[in-house]
Amino acid sequence: MYLGYVIRVDRLLKFTNTCVKSKPVNYFQVGLLFEDSGAKDKPGAMDKKKGKIGTPVWRPVCAQASSLEEPVMKDVMVEPENGSQMQEVNEAIIEVMDATGSPKVLEDDIEDETLKEEPVLSAAKHSLSVAVGASVIQFIIGKGGSTKAKIEKETGVQIILPSSKQEDSIIIDGPSADSVTKASKEIQHIIDEAVKTPSLDYSHFVSLPLAIHPELVDKLVNFQNSILGISDACVDENLEGNSDGDTYGHDQQFGKGSAIAIELKVSDDKKSVKVDASGIPLVSYAPKEPKESKSSNLSDLRIEKSIFIKPKTFHLTVLMLKLWNKERLNLAVEVLKSISSKVMYALDNRPLFVRLKGLDCMKGSLSSARVVYAPVEEIGSENRLSRACQVIIAAFVEAGLVLEKDARHELKLHATVMNVRHRERRGQRSVQFDSFDARGIFKQFGSEEWGEYLIREAHLSQIRKFDENGYYYCCASIPFPENMQAD
Repeated sequence: MYLGYVIRVDRLLKFTNTCVKSKPVNYFQVGLLFEDSGAKDKPGAMDKKKGKIGTPVWRPVCAQASSLEEPVMKDVMVEPENGSQMQEVNEAIIEVMDATGSPKVLEDDIEDETLKEEPVLSAAKHSLSVAVGASVIQFIIGKGGSTKAKIEKETGVQIILPSSKQEDSIIIDGPSADSVTKASKEIQHIIDEAVKTPSLDYSHFVSLPLAIHPELVDKLVNFQNSILGISDACVDENLEGNSDGDTYGHDQQFGKGSAIAIELKVSDDKKSVKVDASGIPLVSYAPKEPKESKSSNLSDLRIEKSIFIKPKTFHLTVLMLKLWNKERLNLAVEVLKSISSKVMYALDNRPLFVRLKGLDCMKGSLSSARVVYAPVEEIGSENRLSRACQVIIAAFVEAGLVLEKDARHELKLHATVMNVRHRERRGQRSVQFDSFDARGIFKQFGSEEWGEYLIREAHLSQIRKFDENGYYYCCASIPFPENMQAD
């Protein structure tokens, strides 16, 4: 006959490793199955043979964590299921821990309530924290977690992801230093490849703010409202090149009118007169366009409010950057601040004014435009602005913060007013094939005089984050000269 007993093992022995700091030991409950050869046929045999216990077999029941460290030996009272007899059993100490600190199931028989097997000591555990950046964690995980699982399987490590979006570090746990190092190199390779692709968007850029000039912001607002308020007749006129502005033509559409008798009532309601209307010219008025047709026409041109640059963010772009972790961002801040005096020297310590005039199309044709911008020219044509921008670009390239393809681009200062990248998608075509018809816009604003403005400073701006004035959040800035230097 088998009688079931349950013993709660309160504590485990603490094992230490000279290389690795020991972790809290786990304890767990185990079940004992006692076999008494003399009780097979006699139900009361246990009562008569008090204290005589057969060879116990240990079986795990459940596991729980504990921070207790010192071994404890104590007697516990165990009550059989029938509740008729209490026995004193000396509590056994189980000394098992696997490499990760979780309980290890012991299947070996125990004789005389002691363990014959040597305790399994925990292996050395190695951990490495890597600041990868929140924006690239998606590439480490991979589709459905496939990339993460592949790295763990090939290197034998465990990759622990951050618990919140505010954290940008991962932890690599492995059985050896080599396995952790191998996994870390594989993760770095994945990041290096990801940043070269459009899948990881730009996070920051160096800007020269123009929205600090209220009069320019007002002009941009009027520009947007004028385009979004274009009627069908005006759009067709711009697209077809009609410049006469004639919306009706009475002689062309109508011949001589026939005589019409019109009865006019006089004030006393007693008399009436007839008037010959044959000499009165007829005028045709175009019917009023419903509001729906205006938006429908803009939709046909693929023009909507979302593709316009927000006036309060208007700027000149010097350099685009991908700063995917805090380390790169901090380095970018240091680089910009360190070149302030060099930029001042390039500007000859004199104020810099620029003129914005007209419109131009950066990508695509006017009928399939993707980016429309206002060209910029330096007043005085001394090339000081270009030299200052080259100083900024060279410093960031030297620091390793610029992608190779971006470093090869020729500087083209521009003030973007429309960009299809900002379009609200809602299941529409992708950015790669998106465009809009800008022919009517260029017809109306192609020679627009935007004005002359002082460049006051350069910012390291963060995309998709804004300050209290509506401009891009400034991570760092350097001043430009505002006053003429005295001779």
